[in-house]
Amino acid sequence: MNSLLQSPLQVFDVALAVGLLVVIVAGVTVWQMVTFIDAYDRGALTVFGEYRKLLEPGLNIVPPFVSRVHRFDMRTQTLDVPRQEAITRDNSPVTADAVVYIRVMDAKRAFLEVDNYRNAVSNLAQTTLRAVLGDMELDDTLSRREQINARIRAELDEPTDEWGIRIEAVEVREVTPSREVKAAMEQQTSAERKRRAMILEAQGERRSAVERAEGDKQSNIIRAQGEKQSQILEAQGDSISTVLRARAAESMGERAIIDQGMQTLSEIGQSESTTFVLPQELSSMIGRYGKHLSGSDVREGVDPLESLEFDDETRTLLGMDDISEILGEIDEEAKVDLEAMEQQAKAIQQGNEISVNVEPDESQTNE
Repeated sequence: MNSLLQSPLQVFDVALAVGLLVVIVAGVTVWQMVTFIDAYDRGALTVFGEYRKLLEPGLNIVPPFVSRVHRFDMRTQTLDVPRQEAITRDNSPVTADAVVYIRVMDAKRAFLEVDNYRNAVSNLAQTTLRAVLGDMELDDTLSRREQINARIRAELDEPTDEWGIRIEAVEVREVTPSREVKAAMEQQTSAERKRRAMILEAQGERRSAVERAEGDKQSNIIRAQGEKQSQILEAQGDSISTVLRARAAESMGERAIIDQGMQTLSEIGQSESTTFVLPQELSSMIGRYGKHLSGSDVREGVDPLESLEFDDETRTLLGMDDISEILGEIDEEAKVDLEAMEQQAKAIQQGNEISVNVEPDESQTNE
């Protein structure tokens, strides 16, 4: 009886275990058949090791247990190129590192044509970097960074195209020469700066000398103009004085001759000589002059003293008719722009350039 009861229980346990096993196997099978691909990925499907197709983003059904999916990120990826040592064309040791930006354009070729495309691109970038640096001089490696980037990218484009990889950009981060080269470059830079400082100092001294010479020149020009103006005014004063004396003599006429004669007689009287010679004209004029003295009793019937007049040639020579014009010209020419001369003097003291208009001498121009 007990054996009969135990038999159904054993059958139930076995059936339950088999059912659980089937459920587990079914769950695993479904799990193996369903795969999810992200939006930025592509999946290379292989069945029994044979490439079948590329899986697109989303839910994909694949053969269970015998399939493998290789995922490829289709976004731009960054590869760090380790620091590389190279010898430039002028035998200077340098070290440099770079960053390469790549993107998978064809996941099938990236899966079938190259093993681990990231390592392949990194190794190729290292050798290319050393080759490019070795083909350039030290100064070019330090100053032509864009040219280095362009050459490395051009060298990487051809082989990576066969792998379905596109090189989007290459950036060399740092190029460092050796310590000895750095020390030599610092000495060269220091010497260059000293040379420039000496050149600037020499140029400053030259400029200062030129400014001083220019100031002396302007000062001499202003001084010469002042002396010229003074001489002109002095000569014009002498001319006016001569004309005025001539006019006074013309207005006084015979009286001026008599006064000059009386002065002469006074000087002769003071000398030790006892012999005096008087012109007849002077004695006659003195007599006439005496008749016209105030209070004289012989004034009637005597001709008045006449004023002497210059002829036309003498008047033109003395410029007596142009006395008013001469006085006007003197007034105009005597006006000196004191404010302008003070400004010119200040400009000379400050070392600024001034322009002086030197009027040509009329006498030289006429000559």
